[in-house]
Amino acid sequence: MCADVTSPDLTIEANSIDLIFSNWLLMYLSDEEVEQLIERMVKWLKVGGYIFFRESCFHQPGDAERKENPTHYREPGFYTKVFKECHSFNQDGDSFKLSLLTFKCVGAYVKIKKSQNQICWLWQKVNSTEDGGFQSFLDNVQYKHSGILRYERIFGDGYVSTGGAETTKEFVDRLDLKSGQKVLDVGCGIGGGDFYMAEKYETHVVGIDLSINMILFALERANGCNSSVEYEVADCTTKTYPDNTFDVIYSRDTILHIQDKLSLFKSFFKWLKPGGRVLISDYFKSPGKPSEEFAAYIKQRGYDLHDVEAYGQMLKNAGFCDVIAEDRTDQFLSVLQKELAKFEKNKDDFLSDFTQEDYDDIVNGWKAKLQRTSAGEQRWGLFIATK
Repeated sequence: MCADVTSPDLTIEANSIDLIFSNWLLMYLSDEEVEQLIERMVKWLKVGGYIFFRESCFHQPGDAERKENPTHYREPGFYTKVFKECHSFNQDGDSFKLSLLTFKCVGAYVKIKKSQNQICWLWQKVNSTEDGGFQSFLDNVQYKHSGILRYERIFGDGYVSTGGAETTKEFVDRLDLKSGQKVLDVGCGIGGGDFYMAEKYETHVVGIDLSINMILFALERANGCNSSVEYEVADCTTKTYPDNTFDVIYSRDTILHIQDKLSLFKSFFKWLKPGGRVLISDYFKSPGKPSEEFAAYIKQRGYDLHDVEAYGQMLKNAGFCDVIAEDRTDQFLSVLQKELAKFEKNKDDFLSDFTQEDYDDIVNGWKAKLQRTSAGEQRWGLFIATK
């Protein structure tokens, strides 16, 4: 049918649609029209139904001059927030919401134009009682918008993992990357390591992270960088890629969250091309039973930690060879000390943007890590292996 989706005269039966598909539509509507249309679409959808849409974000694609341009080039966070906050009710008073399954750059635009401004989303209508699981914890507790910015201030611009740019350069330089190779970054954070690999080695990097907030930041930082980097919200334990897709799989301080590491490592092995390499930095623990205090910390954080030898053995059991499992705890201690000293030195600058409570949280967190690490309980390792 030919119809105006913003018209109140358009009537579609509630709970009658399995899939709503939209391409380059919302960017021509006002903010109010977008919000009103989303409310209507959620009502039209069956429970379990999907909404897929794709929009131009940040800026105009291409450089053609236009006398008139009615397009709203919004940040992707606008669409994500509006869809996430939309709720509908049925005649019995039951509440429904949209659950984000994924959103990502359109890969063809990244490969051809090195542009991340073409973005698509996939949502599913679910009962509002669903809690969102681990993703919800990441975005609402550990990696809230303000929390990511706080971490970036201590790790360095573009980074939310140990050592920031310094350890990234050291570890990446061990991979002997070549121009044109394809890299998968698992738990990419806000993208600093991806930009480094893409710009220095001319690789194509695919960054995935379960945290919506992390990917929103990564896309924002990628905008205008002219780098061959694409991003996607994805769960690495359920995500699939064709066999022999990547030359390198890279992951920094992420896999500590994964309970079934062996299954994930088997997936890595399949996704890598023959001769491809995996590089992982991660927390591990000392052999034997941890203290009650450290065991409580592991449980509270939801970590799955092993000793360095067991970690390396899991990579071997997944099929990898030439496995390197290095205890880098001494380096971890040194990095933590340097990060804390620099952060405390720049206290006034930090407090100009954040609160005293924010400052205390970071300082106390780093001191606690130093204490656990100095006691020999919390350890840090580097793992490299070849398919």
